Amino acid sequence: MFVMHINIKVKPEFVEEFKQICIENAKNSVKEPLIKRFDCLQQADDPTRFVLVEAYENESGIDAHRKTAHYNKWKTEAEKMMDGERTRTKFAPVWPEKY
Repeated sequence: MFVMHINIKVKPEFVEEFKQICIENAKNSVKEPLIKRFDCLQQADDPTRFVLVEAYENESGIDAHRKTAHYNKWKTEAEKMMDGERTRTKFAPVWPEKY
């Protein structure tokens, strides 16, 4: 299992549009064979901040995901809406060991 948290700050005028493109991307992403979970979370006390939680069967899943049309569409659209660079943090599960 391989998990990533992607932290994104969005320009206030793009919050609703950003949510919609994330939903579209997530709906397609969960259909990928190596993706186990794909969540889009909005920070409760700052609606311009989001976290994408992506869980893959293994690290090669991220490479496969980055080659999909839906990811590349999301990336192109999302980058225009972001307020700064997105950050990524990688995690390995402690418990449960398998999903």
